Amino acid sequence: MMTFSLITMWLVAAVVVLATVIPFSTVSHGMVRGADFPRQQVLAFAIVLIVVAAVMMPPGWMWMIGLMIPCALAQGFYIGRYLPVWHKQSLRPRKDELVADNRSVSFLAANVKKSNRDYTRLIDVSRRVQPDILMALEVDQDWVDALDVLTDIYPHRYAHPLDTGYGMAIYSKIAFEEAAFREKVVDGVPSLRARVPLADGLAFRLYVVHPEPPVPQQDTEGRDAELSSTAIEARDDPLPAIVTGDLNDVAWSITTRRFQEVSGLLDPRVGRGFYNTFSATMPWMRWPLDHLFHDAQFRLLDMRREAHIGSDHFPMYFKLLLTPIEAAEARPDAATKEELDDAKDMIAREKANDREAIGSDWEDED
Repeated sequence: MMTFSLITMWLVAAVVVLATVIPFSTVSHGMVRGADFPRQQVLAFAIVLIVVAAVMMPPGWMWMIGLMIPCALAQGFYIGRYLPVWHKQSLRPRKDELVADNRSVSFLAANVKKSNRDYTRLIDVSRRVQPDILMALEVDQDWVDALDVLTDIYPHRYAHPLDTGYGMAIYSKIAFEEAAFREKVVDGVPSLRARVPLADGLAFRLYVVHPEPPVPQQDTEGRDAELSSTAIEARDDPLPAIVTGDLNDVAWSITTRRFQEVSGLLDPRVGRGFYNTFSATMPWMRWPLDHLFHDAQFRLLDMRREAHIGSDHFPMYFKLLLTPIEAAEARPDAATKEELDDAKDMIAREKANDREAIGSDWEDED
């Protein structure tokens, strides 16, 4: 029994070390970038091993503590900025800014999982929450038909259903301008770009994205290029931007950090919490994959994870206030010219890559 326990500790320790070291690589491959995801879980394992080695093992096992402490600190360095003790990027509005609530806008981002046919759960959440803009991802035509019952709330619909798991449908109380679905990088992976007018002549640019997921057998340049392309476009847009959707990436990854550095957009999670949205069905393996990043002209009014809708993702609710003035407690570092050039090269490579989108057949139904 003791031998089995020691072997288990060795194996867990090896996993912790590998999961800590591998993400330091900048290689864009699923085997590497996938290790960005479970930092919370790896930190928990490292802490457990430290406690077990300190309490239950003889002095000769002090090396385990010495090995696990750096791993725990490394993991904590990445995820610590999402704890409430950290300084925040997104600001709450001042009292004088709250008088203009007609400049506020709320969002519900929901990856429905195409094969999930429990339409009523998302419909019920949408009627209860009544966001100004509802974004349903992974929709096919059956999902779009089912959500048509919400037209009494949402007179404006922008739908691009697909049978591949990359479909989108956006329902809005506000009429969009210049709304268009584009396949910016990978064929079959659409995103929405629109101008959204608000009160007092203010407007913002909305980008709804759902790039490819990372998989162990393939590089992640499709996802990374999609996010980098959107970041460059948002940075160069004269309107304040919001980028939201299922980014298929965790908030603390190299890819998302590069996205923020290029775009200059703020993450309301920083200093407030993880708000893990995936997996809704496996509580021990949850990460924040469904995001909203916003220009510094916005102030955060509300953010919360919503009720389970039968999908493998929880929906996320955000409410923001658009102001004429930029403000932030902390901003992302600006991308260097070398980083921008690398991003542009990656985008060009991926646009030239003729292949099918990753996971296009995952949601096929018998």
